[in-house]
Amino acid sequence: MSAAEPPQSANSAPSGGSEAARPRAWGDHTSVEHLFVSPHLDDAVFACGQWIASSSSIVVTVFAGAPPAGAALTSWDAECGFRAGDDVIAARRAEDREALALLGATPIWLDFRDDQYGEPRTTESIADALASVIASERTTAIHFPLGLFHRDHLRASDASAMLVERFAAHAFHAYEDMLYRRIAGAVDERMSALRERGLDFAHCSPPLACNATARKRAAVACYRSQLRALRTREAYDDLHAPEAHWRVRRRSRG
Repeated sequence: MSAAEPPQSANSAPSGGSEAARPRAWGDHTSVEHLFVSPHLDDAVFACGQWIASSSSIVVTVFAGAPPAGAALTSWDAECGFRAGDDVIAARRAEDREALALLGATPIWLDFRDDQYGEPRTTESIADALASVIASERTTAIHFPLGLFHRDHLRASDASAMLVERFAAHAFHAYEDMLYRRIAGAVDERMSALRERGLDFAHCSPPLACNATARKRAAVACYRSQLRALRTREAYDDLHAPEAHWRVRRRSRG
């Protein structure tokens, strides 16, 4: 979650230029079934925490890069309790590390910058960075956001959708972006746009561990800085509402 909010970024890392939060290199051949694409340092846990808790997972955060040196404190970061001079991204990565540890997942952070910090990169550059991670990991399923409302969510979604055909052997799933899915018509409008690009959707309900709900709740609580701001939003209760997932397939050209 980041600066944009419902109505009531990116500095690209070179190939291999991400940072894993545990001592684990890309392609070390540890068996991991699921790779979750998260726009920001919290989105995948907010939207998919129960599924992450129930599977062997990697969470790749796209917009986890630091703001430019000397950049002014943004209004969103101030609302989250940060002050000028704070290392905002280091603090948020620490929250992400703590949350994913509770879910038994491994974080990987790409160095694209959050939209609030400026310097947006192309969807193609994000897709290439994600492809490098996917190619290096023994995953069987890729999960990505539908891409609702926020520009970073849209970029992460579009980049992931570009990879459906490239990694045809993988199972792709889209998840509904928490909070933003509460915007009237947002889910239907976005799915219609993706269908026009040749993607089909089928609702799915994964088998969940018996303690998945409790573990997700504990993990969500780790994102203390973001929750400080989000608690004032009308859609805050959506964080603990049922998750929504969709199996994604490329429509046959035949």
